[in-house]
Amino acid sequence: MPGMKEVRVKIKSVQNTRKITKAMEMVAASKMRRAQERMRAARPYAEKVRAITTNLNQANPEYSHPFLVARTPVRAVGVILVTTDKGLCGGLNTNVMRLFTQQLREWQGAGIAVKACAVGNKGLQLLNRLGVDVVSQLVQMGDKPHLDQLVGPVKVLLDAYERGEIDAIQLAFSRFVNTMKQEPVLEPLIPLSAQALRTTDEERKEYGWDYIYEPDAKPVIDALLVRYIEALVYQAVTENMACEQSARMVAMKAASDNAKTVINELQLVYNKSRQAAITKELSEIVGGAAAV
Repeated sequence: MPGMKEVRVKIKSVQNTRKITKAMEMVAASKMRRAQERMRAARPYAEKVRAITTNLNQANPEYSHPFLVARTPVRAVGVILVTTDKGLCGGLNTNVMRLFTQQLREWQGAGIAVKACAVGNKGLQLLNRLGVDVVSQLVQMGDKPHLDQLVGPVKVLLDAYERGEIDAIQLAFSRFVNTMKQEPVLEPLIPLSAQALRTTDEERKEYGWDYIYEPDAKPVIDALLVRYIEALVYQAVTENMACEQSARMVAMKAASDNAKTVINELQLVYNKSRQAAITKELSEIVGGAAAV
């Protein structure tokens, strides 16, 4: 049985750790609410751009943007890997990186080259370890993403797609389901599928008119499709940040609860050690008195 001093030191150490995890849990809970608000606020913009782009594309069937044309065979793929800059958020990064790694093995097995854009420090470290060609990166974004920061790294892959250096672009991130659940996703970004640009009956009624173009339809559609892609990436980053704060809050709560359990167990060991020391002293006193 360890000595009382050793147990006291351990209890004090775990208590200090629990103070840190409890504070991080409260900070993550506060940031989580703001991250969820930003995530929800970004959705209407992306949806509006998509609806307008869809209407313009259907109104001009004679023009087909490269982002809408599927290429075969696929010889090279670009990937935007969205992760966090910091750790201590449970298995959030591990799940999305495992999904990406599995797909990477399939591409490499099929002889498909991979170029990557890393958004987040954890993903950048993984890509460097795997030896993937990282053409652009964005790290240390802070707690609030800015679209102007994302435009540059994303445009590198978009330009590569337009030049024919890659034949498709995939987007890997963590989708926010609820506070307790975050879903790793690897979905096609370019070419845009017909389902992504589908229209509902309500949208047909709302956008049932034609547009006046200046100078003409082609540059307008080109610009809108780029904005739509950027909006999709921005939405993925905001969802990933909401997932990060939710996962960190849950992980820190679990760490605080585990620390409390460890403290109770150590306190029990300390009490047993103290009781054993008291009993030993009493026995020595009684034995000395009997000898006298």
